[in-house]
Amino acid sequence: MSTSWNWGIFLQQAPFGNTTYLGWIWSGFQVTVALSLCAWVIAFFVGSLFGILRTVPNRFIAALGACYVELFRNVPLIVQFFIWYLVVPELLPEKIGMWFKQGLDPNVQFFISSMVCLGLFTAARVCEQVRAAIQSLPSGQRAAGLAMGLTLPQTYRYVLLPNAYRVIVPPLTSEMLNLVKNSAIASTIGLVDMAAQAGKLLDYSAHAYESFAAITLAYVLINAVIMLIMQQVERKIRLPGNMGSK
Repeated sequence: MSTSWNWGIFLQQAPFGNTTYLGWIWSGFQVTVALSLCAWVIAFFVGSLFGILRTVPNRFIAALGACYVELFRNVPLIVQFFIWYLVVPELLPEKIGMWFKQGLDPNVQFFISSMVCLGLFTAARVCEQVRAAIQSLPSGQRAAGLAMGLTLPQTYRYVLLPNAYRVIVPPLTSEMLNLVKNSAIASTIGLVDMAAQAGKLLDYSAHAYESFAAITLAYVLINAVIMLIMQQVERKIRLPGNMGSK
């Protein structure tokens, strides 16, 4: 079956918004990048925290970390998006809930709900990466840090975590790439990201091939940039003599 491509559609005036169809895609691109960056900050720090908690010599605290991971990993992501947008505001104190539902612009509501949902979901995966990295280190490193007079938090900060993060740069890169791809699900609750903008372009122009080919290339571009950056990070922090070092 032959397909008639018309890339000039992107330069045509959109039916509203005082912009072109390309402007719609660019706007969605910016939202996707902003969402991914904000969600990754949450995922990295929350995931690191719970990854540490899962390795401390306290069964209760370690169990809290395990419960967090099991909760967020075993509920479908699309369900979590709707929970954060529709259910969580109803569980907040009345003033905060009303402020979120009525005091904020709907687009801000969509963004905040998506950011928190995507960040905490990915944090559960980062948590397991951090836990595995810490547990893969020789047990003598923790003992050496404590023997030098460091407290347990100091041992994590100055001894264990610097080495653990070096081990998991490749897995963390994969999680970052997955986060960008998972961000497309945010369009289901109303966030106007690239996926949503491609759907709008299809609805108003009937050019399915061009609209989704464009965002496919855009997602590939974002992930290619992430991979290049993380390759440089991996080279910078690699220690001579470690496994995988060159």
